Amino acid sequence: MALINNAHLRDKIRNAQNVAVLTGAGISAESGIPTFRGENGIWNKLSPQELASFEAFYRNAAMVVEWYRQRRQIINNASPNPGHRALVEIEKLFPHFTLITQNIDGLHQRAGSHNTIELHGNIMENYCIRCGRHFNITEFDHIIDTSFDHVPRCDCGGLIRPNVVWFGEMLPQDALEHAFQAAEKSDLFISVGTSAQVRPAADLPFLAHENGAMLIEINTELTPLTPLVEAFFQGPAGIILPQLHQEMQEIRQAA
Repeated sequence: MALINNAHLRDKIRNAQNVAVLTGAGISAESGIPTFRGENGIWNKLSPQELASFEAFYRNAAMVVEWYRQRRQIINNASPNPGHRALVEIEKLFPHFTLITQNIDGLHQRAGSHNTIELHGNIMENYCIRCGRHFNITEFDHIIDTSFDHVPRCDCGGLIRPNVVWFGEMLPQDALEHAFQAAEKSDLFISVGTSAQVRPAADLPFLAHENGAMLIEINTELTPLTPLVEAFFQGPAGIILPQLHQEMQEIRQAA
């Protein structure tokens, strides 16, 4: 059964020049990476203030760092799924394509996506909070393993932290500005696996809609965005996105 049987949506896909996609934890959950919310979400087991805030890091850096090392191990053992790979192929269909993600796992880049904006940072990156020096994972782990208290410190004496956005912190300004620009310019905006509740990322599809973009949503459940979308495809992104790519390709090639 075809997903796209709406003539208006088919016309929009056929003529779209600027496409923006927003992805959330739902797409990575299909690769075995735990979500933060939902029935089995991390925050149902742990308080965000205990592990994902600067206060927690300053109070108990060793505990926070170890928790992030465990999460990196989960991510390293995971692979991009068919949803990630389908977005790589969808990117090739349109002149201008921007992938905006709330995820910190880097799976989109590993799948082959190019024009990607990471709103919440990347767990594989680290930097010194004093001098700003960046450390790759190998350097970071070596510092932890050779320090007497397992607390990562730079040569300047500053603490080294994961390059992710913690609770109470602002999103990276450049990433946020580029994301809003992409949403504002988009003809077609696709929301994938996100709750549409965490701002400011949740504002992006609404901004796109206000500026005339047509909305598509892919999710396992309804969200606050659902009433506005032209098409809501309920189910796993790993199943729906490959089919969506195939149908989009047929529509674009027939243009």
